Amino acid sequence: MSGRNGVFVLLLLLAVNSIYAQRKPLPEPDLPNISYGSHERQVFDIWFADSSKVTPLAIYIHGGGFVSGDKRRLNQWTLNELLIAGISVAAVNYRFIDHAPLPAAHRDVLRAVQTIRSMSKDWKIDKTKIAVFGGSAGAQLSMWLAFSDEMANPKSNNPVERESSRLTCVATSGGQTTMHMEQWRSWISEFVKYGTTQDEFYGRQNKKERKKTIESISAYSIISSDDPPIYMKYGMPPEEAVPEKPKKVQGWKVHHVNFGIKLKERMDSLGVEAHLKYPQASVEYKNQVEFLKSKLLQ
Repeated sequence: MSGRNGVFVLLLLLAVNSIYAQRKPLPEPDLPNISYGSHERQVFDIWFADSSKVTPLAIYIHGGGFVSGDKRRLNQWTLNELLIAGISVAAVNYRFIDHAPLPAAHRDVLRAVQTIRSMSKDWKIDKTKIAVFGGSAGAQLSMWLAFSDEMANPKSNNPVERESSRLTCVATSGGQTTMHMEQWRSWISEFVKYGTTQDEFYGRQNKKERKKTIESISAYSIISSDDPPIYMKYGMPPEEAVPEKPKKVQGWKVHHVNFGIKLKERMDSLGVEAHLKYPQASVEYKNQVEFLKSKLLQ
């Protein structure tokens, strides 16, 4: 499979979110649909743990393969547990690739973080205690935010752009730690069967421009020794065989634990704290909520 059909196979793979399926209704946010840009997708919701005092913040970034999804996919249990612990929560929407090619979504989530920081005094948010978390494409965006160097522009006339992009920690589920297709094929069993062009993702960039863009948004490429800790969760053990059912194969490949294994190996070599959870793995934190609480409430 190749060409345009291959693109949509990959989009379908990225959009598989069955391992995160939980759709209990969320309580209404304290501040709904706060705009951080002019596009209708550039909005976020926020719930305050305690409006009487300054609190840390965890920001949820939804998945959906950069073609679908919504901030209302935030897990109700996760939201409630964080709020009970005294951690405020925000949930962000961003533009899809049919609105603007990557890295537009990356710039969007950066702008959302900076916007929230710019309002930290009014909203009683501790801007030194901010984390991000998400699954699938949301995990990819979360890791890019966490592992990028400081993206604030101290010389900007816009006060939002002068706000820091740096984070306390990051938690992910089924995240793609590289966007290099060559690495996908070498890391994930039989992924080579899925060919693709990538104009839909990156626009009509030439080969050199596209490689530079991919490099700049891939966690494996940009991780450095001064980056924050991560908690990664995947739904299968490393030795698990390829599923027999085609529908399960899709999600298995695009959310494979090898993404996490490769990133953890690299982070271990750099001395950066990394926790990797999968079935039967022994980990310090039983879930991402426990990890976020540990880091944000220190």
